[in-house]
Amino acid sequence: MLLKVYNIVFLTKITKGGNMKHNTTKSDLPALTEDILTDPQVCADNMFAGMWKSLKMKTLLNKAGFKKRSGTPVGEVVFLLLLWVWLSGSVRLFSRDSLKTFSDAKKDVIYEMVKREDANWRKLNLEVASGVYKAPQIKDSENKAFVADDSVKERRGKKMEGVSKHFDHLTGRRCMGQQVLTLGLATGQAFLPIDSQIYISSVNAQGLKKPFKDGRSVVANRYREAQTSKPQILRSMIKRALNQGISASYLLGDAWFGTKTTIKTALDNSLTPVLRMKKNETKYRYTGSEEETSMLKVAEIYKKVVRGKWEKIAGLDYYGKIVDVELNLATDKKEKADWVNIRLLFVRGQCEGDKPQVGKKDWAVFLTSDITMEAVKILEVYAMRWGIEVYFKEAKQHLGFLKEQTETFASHIASIHLTAIRYLMLVQAKLEYAESRVCDVRNYLNKQLETVDFAKRLWGLFQTIISGALEGVREQIGSAVDIAMSAIEESIQGFFIQALQLDTFTMKLEAKDCGELDD
Repeated sequence: MLLKVYNIVFLTKITKGGNMKHNTTKSDLPALTEDILTDPQVCADNMFAGMWKSLKMKTLLNKAGFKKRSGTPVGEVVFLLLLWVWLSGSVRLFSRDSLKTFSDAKKDVIYEMVKREDANWRKLNLEVASGVYKAPQIKDSENKAFVADDSVKERRGKKMEGVSKHFDHLTGRRCMGQQVLTLGLATGQAFLPIDSQIYISSVNAQGLKKPFKDGRSVVANRYREAQTSKPQILRSMIKRALNQGISASYLLGDAWFGTKTTIKTALDNSLTPVLRMKKNETKYRYTGSEEETSMLKVAEIYKKVVRGKWEKIAGLDYYGKIVDVELNLATDKKEKADWVNIRLLFVRGQCEGDKPQVGKKDWAVFLTSDITMEAVKILEVYAMRWGIEVYFKEAKQHLGFLKEQTETFASHIASIHLTAIRYLMLVQAKLEYAESRVCDVRNYLNKQLETVDFAKRLWGLFQTIISGALEGVREQIGSAVDIAMSAIEESIQGFFIQALQLDTFTMKLEAKDCGELDD
């Protein structure tokens, strides 16, 4: 018990920060790459070789349609592509020199591979994700959720294909770059990136330098898909994941995915949506105490039903209010009405800094189609979305996310899937060697996953147990007991603010209603 207490206290160094703005560097996120690959006893190439065998990558490459087109076996080239991000870095490699020599000698082969228009990287990504998913810790997990999110990578250059202008909700501004929509699976044990797609907006879009060699190729189809709407892309991703045998109970998304289209996509695929919603023009049918009905926007429901009537959420240092309404999922007036029962959970934010009270815009609203779900459960499920934030952070900092020195759309597609496969192989290593020294010494990932497993973090459920354990050793450690308890509570509340996006920056950004998801 004391070991667990000390681990949680240590976690305050990671999650300390309270009202964190999302446009700052998330240095407090755990680092999967650093956890596993900087251990002095781990050689990345040896570990990847083990995962390569464990996941039967040669078989998966064949299933995904990868075929040899040069004198070098395709498996060798893909293996090197997965490792290239660490060839010149601080990560320990047993055969760094020989790999470098090989990569220099085969540079043309490697560049050809990432630019191949027939390479189905998405299929390979799905196959690897499916292999990791089959681990009992993942497949048999009690709570499994699909998570949708996007991330913007700023990129400039007139010759860069597939670049357009996007709104980056982490910084609150528009920029030129590539927006990558990702679907992942979150459980209490791991986050698996299942599928990704570059989305090209209609604003300042940069086209191809030259036409595809084959307009029916994999990459040509991906380019056409990139110019459709994000809800349409998401719907296809979920279908592919389900067809691959990857199942979930929920679909999670932040406010930029809180639309009727996303809700309908979830319900059509037998998923329960748990979404953060914007304070926009969408109207809900509310039935009052005297059975009178009215069509109200979220802000109007807040004024009529919620304001001044907040209720303490059991086990959390937050106040909320549940309101059951109906929502017409039809997006066109000509469509037949499609009314569904909806539960809205309003949550009040905390004071920022020295503010004496919460501001009038410092509240958020969550939506689910399960009208039996209690407030704590809604937040518990939604907090699992945090896994995708961790993934994007890792992808950009350590896993080569859109860092290849190439300009073609084909290479960009290769990059986003190679990044996901690197992450999946590290997750597989964590699952296989959970009891090894790698995870015993510096297991930030394990702390991350315990954090994502919201139930383990509910302060009210284990405060008494921890208090009792610490009181038992008060004579030995004295006032450190009070310091530890304070640190634990601060850590947990800091996590809630991050995972549930209850920081002031995010809520004010939502209030402006910018960066709307394209329908």
